[in-house]
Amino acid sequence: MIFEPALLPGAFVVRYEPLRDDRGYFARVFDRDEFARAGLETEYPQHSVAHNFRHNLIRGMHFQAPPHTEAKLVRCSSGTIFDVMVDVRPRSPAFGHWYGLRLGEPDSAMLYVPRGFAHGYQTLTEKSEVHYLISAPYEPSAFRGFRWDDPRVGIDWPLDAPFVSERDAALPPLAGLEIW
Repeated sequence: MIFEPALLPGAFVVRYEPLRDDRGYFARVFDRDEFARAGLETEYPQHSVAHNFRHNLIRGMHFQAPPHTEAKLVRCSSGTIFDVMVDVRPRSPAFGHWYGLRLGEPDSAMLYVPRGFAHGYQTLTEKSEVHYLISAPYEPSAFRGFRWDDPRVGIDWPLDAPFVSERDAALPPLAGLEIW
């Protein structure tokens, strides 16, 4: 496994190394010992999947407040997405900064989203599937989020005029959001 810093403190692009032959390939997408050596979370009690029926759908920007913060390892197992994380740690010098990366075939990239970061994505193909390893169980009372199109954050989404759920469209801007 290859761990590449992702321009935000504590965030990484993780690449698995496929072993290829005439049948296809086999690859480890998580190895506790390698994650520990890289200083990343190693316990993921919750595994989740999001299946998306349409392209140009945005989910996010979501996170959980303390004491229920969570790290995520995000992989697009089918289709293609533009995956985004935003540093929402109030004292971080990178507060409000974002990082985005295209995930899906044929690349072997995954995104490690550390605790204290919001996460979201835009689907670039129909019928995409996103698989998450999550370091903390979901706690509804800790749910937080901000608008996907917050101009102060300025995420450069690849597609215009996306479909956004009513819940995500009603989220407030990041500025002034009670995060912690």
